[in-house]
Amino acid sequence: MVRRIRPATVVVMALLGAAAVYFLLPVVWVLVAATKSSADLFGTFGLWSPEPQLGTNLGRLFGTGDGLFGRWIVNSFLYAGIGALAATLLSAGAGYAMAKYPFRGREALFNLVLAGVLVPSTVLALPTYLIFSEVGITGTFWSVLLPGIVSPFGVYLARIHATAAIPDALLESARLDGAGEYRIFFGIAMKIMSPALVTIFLFQFIGVWNNYFLPLVMLSDQRLYPVTLGLAQWNSQTFRDPAFYELTVTGAAVSALLLVLTMASLQRFWRAGLTAGSVKG
Repeated sequence: MVRRIRPATVVVMALLGAAAVYFLLPVVWVLVAATKSSADLFGTFGLWSPEPQLGTNLGRLFGTGDGLFGRWIVNSFLYAGIGALAATLLSAGAGYAMAKYPFRGREALFNLVLAGVLVPSTVLALPTYLIFSEVGITGTFWSVLLPGIVSPFGVYLARIHATAAIPDALLESARLDGAGEYRIFFGIAMKIMSPALVTIFLFQFIGVWNNYFLPLVMLSDQRLYPVTLGLAQWNSQTFRDPAFYELTVTGAAVSALLLVLTMASLQRFWRAGLTAGSVKG
């Protein structure tokens, strides 16, 4: 018996296919463009490279400015990795405390956190710059790292997950067994909250990696640039030297590929966290 395909299924699949093409086409274009010369970038079809020269482009990319692009990549991993890890730990602690410890002003504080979720990060860049200039850390590594460890969305998600996933009876049982609050948090709560924590890390990592405006405001030393700001600076020089087209496009392809590989490698921790408590030992 031939299974009949419903029209609604066809419509949904068509929409998903269109969305996939919409999101993947720019990625395919930049990967193909990374193999072209400056002349081929403007003289050939966007999704075809007649004479690939990926090795040459990569050599120029990592050789320009005494390896400046490689330094930008390391900076981006440091800003995003350290910032996302610190933001995850702080969000876990704050969210867990708001979920499991009653105290005066708890709901007002949580509403303030929710308000922080609605504030665009670009709005906070100038006030942050003025505050950091008062303490003398503008133009330093810390001026980009410190704002990255704050995640109102992470606090919100951690509280919601802790409220729903961690039963109060489990915490009381642990206390009766003699476990202290720190042991309960790090030994029990963190493990139960692991899916939410990995989600917070992923969102914060991507947000810090893609952040352009804050480093633009804070930094003046090229050696401290993240890859987003560095590529934007190269792109601004294409009008005087067309060779920067190759560098910018190849750098964008490498940056996007590294970000995709990083996120794909972290997905297994997210899946492991979802199933960690599903099997009774």
